[in-house]
Amino acid sequence: MLRTITIGSCVSVQGILVGQLSDGKLMVRVDEKTFVGLPVAPANSAVMCNT
Repeated sequence: MLRTITIGSCVSVQGILVGQLSDGKLMVRVDEKTFVGLPVAPANSAVMCNT
């Protein structure tokens, strides 16, 4: 599953989910590297407009 994490105040990484740590952080793999960070909250999938 593809996931996005933050690994700093303004750096995000998107990769294949490898695992989840007990403190809530996720591990994602990008090519040969594995990154650990906090998951990015999903965006709202629909915006309602009444016109």
